[in-house]
Amino acid sequence: MSYESLAHEFFQVMQQVHGRNTQKRVSDSMNGENFVLSYISQHEGDVIPSDIANAMGTTSARIAAVLNSLEKKGMVTRRIDEIDRRRILVNLTDLGTEEVRIQDELRLSYVINMFKVLGEDDAKEYVRLTKKLADSSLEDFM
Repeated sequence: MSYESLAHEFFQVMQQVHGRNTQKRVSDSMNGENFVLSYISQHEGDVIPSDIANAMGTTSARIAAVLNSLEKKGMVTRRIDEIDRRRILVNLTDLGTEEVRIQDELRLSYVINMFKVLGEDDAKEYVRLTKKLADSSLEDFM
């Protein structure tokens, strides 16, 4: 089998996998809100919006829109940095922390169930191959 035909088969399989529960995934992702909450949680303490934008690979305007939405929902607070008044500092509220915990549990459950479908040997192989790809540089794929 050629790498090209294997790549086409991979695309078809990925469409099938990602096509499941598309509506649920779209509503669950909330246009990046979960990523932003998770990022803030991982960087305990104050986070600046430009750091979130860089990590997410998006614009500061997009992050501002996400933060506005999260702030309206009571999941984050923003305040001006007392040392450098040009900077905005973002923190999770208790509600935001609870949402991160819930999303982490859902992701963990999803992956555990996926591994159960694969079985122990295939699950270990999947993790091994994913690590191999993660350890490769982007140039390896170009």
